[in-house]
Amino acid sequence: MKIAITGGAGFLGRHLAERFDAADVVAVSRRTGVDIVDVEALAELFDGCEVVAHCAGINREIGKQTYQKVHIEGTRAVVEAAQRAGVKRIVMLSFLRARPDCGSPYHESKWAAEELVRNSGLDYTILKAGMIYGLGDHLVDHVSHSVQTIPLFATVGFHEKSIRPIPVGEIVNVLIASIEGKLSNATVAVTGAEELMLSEVVRRVAKLVGRRVAVVPAPVWLIRIVAQLAEWTMKIPLLAKSQARMLAEGVSVSEPPASGLPEELLPKLLFSTAQIEAALPPRGGFGFGDLRVARA
Repeated sequence: MKIAITGGAGFLGRHLAERFDAADVVAVSRRTGVDIVDVEALAELFDGCEVVAHCAGINREIGKQTYQKVHIEGTRAVVEAAQRAGVKRIVMLSFLRARPDCGSPYHESKWAAEELVRNSGLDYTILKAGMIYGLGDHLVDHVSHSVQTIPLFATVGFHEKSIRPIPVGEIVNVLIASIEGKLSNATVAVTGAEELMLSEVVRRVAKLVGRRVAVVPAPVWLIRIVAQLAEWTMKIPLLAKSQARMLAEGVSVSEPPASGLPEELLPKLLFSTAQIEAALPPRGGFGFGDLRVARA
């Protein structure tokens, strides 16, 4: 089976591509010189593919890379290109709490993309996924560097909301099942096996990198300011505004409600020492090179 993966150079796209023979994968990304809204180029790349795994997405807006362009116009282009190329199925990665009319451009644009896929006429699967972690992620990676930079963690709100982190290998298992047609014409929620607070995630990661960390309560408005500053100053922000919103709401329950996974596909791995170690980047804190003012 030949598949196309949008966001093929990204965190999840890379992990998914590794599970297939290289000859069977068409990786689509800005790094390979393909604009996500270029229908003609996409249709040419999709030619001969049975399935498109639509994993392209952003968690912050930079210049022309806006939620409108990447999530909405990009998904519209992917759907049209898939239709032209005779693709049989589209599998889309969305966010657990993507929904309309909630005041968050990230959530709303992801929902709009879901609707485009649901109404495409193609066989589809939409995976409303929670927080995914693994080597090269934005969770363990950022937490690890953060606690090695400053031994302090501020909660997102005075009353933390829970998350259910998913190991990347388990979300890839669900993606592959979807690619094979096992979740046909369905919108499915995917969350990890263990429910915990982000502060506990921080403590577990800090312990493994040999750091002690103090957890202090902080209001959501302060975390949003920190996120905005991080977006302005860091190449890859410690925390993006969209992520601050996610954590303020919690990332454990789908909104709106979606179907659950069949028993054989349910994530079962806990946020354990072995899983964290597999996701840890090289030791070290954030430095000048992480700032946007630093030269490449």
